Amino acid sequence: MIGSQAPDFNLQDERGFMKSLSDWRGSWVILYFYPKDATPGCTLEAEMWRDHEYELSDTNTTVVGISADSVDSHKEFYQALSLNFTLLSDPDGEVCRMYDVWKEKNVFGTKVYGIERTTFVIDPTGIIRKVYGRVKPLGHAEEVISDLQILQK
Repeated sequence: MIGSQAPDFNLQDERGFMKSLSDWRGSWVILYFYPKDATPGCTLEAEMWRDHEYELSDTNTTVVGISADSVDSHKEFYQALSLNFTLLSDPDGEVCRMYDVWKEKNVFGTKVYGIERTTFVIDPTGIIRKVYGRVKPLGHAEEVISDLQILQK
């Protein structure tokens, strides 16, 4: 996917408004997919993105999170953590499949399908410049910001 046009989409945000990837054309986008609102790893990851607001604004970068949770769930998660970036609801997993992050997982010995934590860095023209798969939340935001600064040179 690196070097290809990022698939555009239309999803509802945490306030119920429709958003498209193309809405952020002209700025860098960190598009991150995460499994579930209000779970330990997803909470940590959201807090990491929230807490790096200043570094990201210095790089003309917007953070957008996507999960299969409902708009209402996103709204609660957004408010509980005082998030400063957009969360998008993909309840049917359509966008997750477009980005190939809907994967078979082994949960306590049972095979289930769900979102594999993945981050995409998309340039202002909509081209995917970097992909991080099987993300571990701790330290991930710092790694992406460091790589983003190199990509922007």
